[in-house]
Amino acid sequence: MSVMSEIQRRAASSRRGWPGSEKVVLWGLTLLIGILSIAPLTRLVWAAVAPEGVPDITRLTHLLGTRKVVTATLNTLTIAIVSTLLAMLLGTIAALLIALTNLRGKQAWVFTFILPLMIPPQVTALAWVQALSPLSPVLQFLRLSLPAGSPSPLYSLEGIIILLGLHNAPLVFLMVRAGLRRLPAELVEAARSGGAKPWRVLFTVILPLVRPAIFAGVALSFVTSAGNFGIQAMLGIPGRVPTLITLVYQQLNSVGASSLADMAVLSLLIATITLAGLMFSRWLGGRYDVRVTGTPRALHQSMGRWRLPVEIIVWAWMLLTLILPLCALLTTSLTTGFGQALTIQSLTLSNYANALFGYPAIRNAFMTSLGLTVMTAVILTIASLFLAYFLSWQRTRLVRILQLSTELAYALPGIVTGIAAILFFLRPLPLLHISLYGTVWIILAAYLSNFMALVLRPTLAGFAQIERSLDEAAQIFGAGFLRRMRDILMPLAAPSAMAGTILVFLTALNEIQVSILLVTSGTQTLGPMIVFLDEGGSSTLAAAVGCLMIGVVLGFMLLASLFARRLPEGVLPWRV
Repeated sequence: MSVMSEIQRRAASSRRGWPGSEKVVLWGLTLLIGILSIAPLTRLVWAAVAPEGVPDITRLTHLLGTRKVVTATLNTLTIAIVSTLLAMLLGTIAALLIALTNLRGKQAWVFTFILPLMIPPQVTALAWVQALSPLSPVLQFLRLSLPAGSPSPLYSLEGIIILLGLHNAPLVFLMVRAGLRRLPAELVEAARSGGAKPWRVLFTVILPLVRPAIFAGVALSFVTSAGNFGIQAMLGIPGRVPTLITLVYQQLNSVGASSLADMAVLSLLIATITLAGLMFSRWLGGRYDVRVTGTPRALHQSMGRWRLPVEIIVWAWMLLTLILPLCALLTTSLTTGFGQALTIQSLTLSNYANALFGYPAIRNAFMTSLGLTVMTAVILTIASLFLAYFLSWQRTRLVRILQLSTELAYALPGIVTGIAAILFFLRPLPLLHISLYGTVWIILAAYLSNFMALVLRPTLAGFAQIERSLDEAAQIFGAGFLRRMRDILMPLAAPSAMAGTILVFLTALNEIQVSILLVTSGTQTLGPMIVFLDEGGSSTLAAAVGCLMIGVVLGFMLLASLFARRLPEGVLPWRV
């Protein structure tokens, strides 16, 4: 049966479409995004500028001029800028090696290089702290132990910068690799045929052409570094390196809801820094953008006799930056006390038994996170399919505002979303007279706001590949909007939408940025549990929970890889 015949058959069976259903869905999306994103962010701005209902500039300048805020702001800027430069260097080199050379084992290396990006940052920080502490069992085994009683070198500004640079390097890698894949082969081949050496081709042709992609990666890295709570809290709080994001966390925990007006100001300052970084990177990318025509084709440069040394270096790097901290985390989780050497006598699985069965708080946190993640993924997948329809074929001013709102909510650090959610949902809801604060529903609302763009982007890519004539033909034959979506458009866009669903699932299950300020004793989630256990002195139990979280991430990555052929190319970032 032809496609047109199938459309006729399905349309004929449902000629009585729901009148006005298209407008109803659009206004439903407007209400959803308005309540979850636009209204909370507007409330945040108003609480920062006018907590008493009248703008108070004197209060703003006094708060922003205090020594602790100035110090935290300078530390935040230093960490974000320097760690971004480190991530840019590492990510660009990795992308060049993978995209342009005949390096062997690319798939395995890319998988391991991307893995730290999928691991929750608080787990990464915990693994590195346990790897480089004076009591580190791995360093003891290698006879490289630090002097007894000395603090970990990671509890410092430099430690935060290094870990954030390593953590965000895969972000730059993904952007630069995508840019290298779009390179016009004719220009590179012309330079080679003209006798240019490989290094000259790299610096005069390839890097200038991928400069916009590099700046895009820089923008992502800057935003992530400025708003990364896990690493800044795990290293900065014990190391007494205040940043804006840890200042908000500590102030809200010590003072409570009475400090929300001041925390709104600091959140607005964090948002301003991240948005300024995004705009600056976009301006640089647009200024140096080069418009070229040609056929994108994979480029390969043989490394000749240098291939084996380079392979040894890149795998040694992976051994040092990934295997070493994970081994330290695993070793700690298998002993009864932090710093014990792992032997047959000290080997125990009691930490895993406690994490899985002994502590109801951990089990409840996992079930809460799993339930919230599933609800978030399902709701956002359905909403993104409808929103992608309007964005693809009905780009009205209202639809563009909705897209901008989702992108803004995703670009802002999660802790800003958390403060905005508290401010907006603290008071009882109109008509219902129910407050969402202190319940799992406020966390769900923050998740829906923060992760909408993560599902929407691949869904839009899926709609871009659908012929609009299919929808128009069904409309001509009388099919209503909801019927066209259900029978024609959703099945075609489903693979792309599912790719976004997978990304949301991997991100939300272990996240900490959004929920750290929203959790209570009765509504714990899995991500903040690592911080709470480590702050409480339960290092071995925290290590076991961290290993379990890594196992969950690995399991979902491998499961998604099994279905890689059914997904659009490029949606799984760890696939070559």
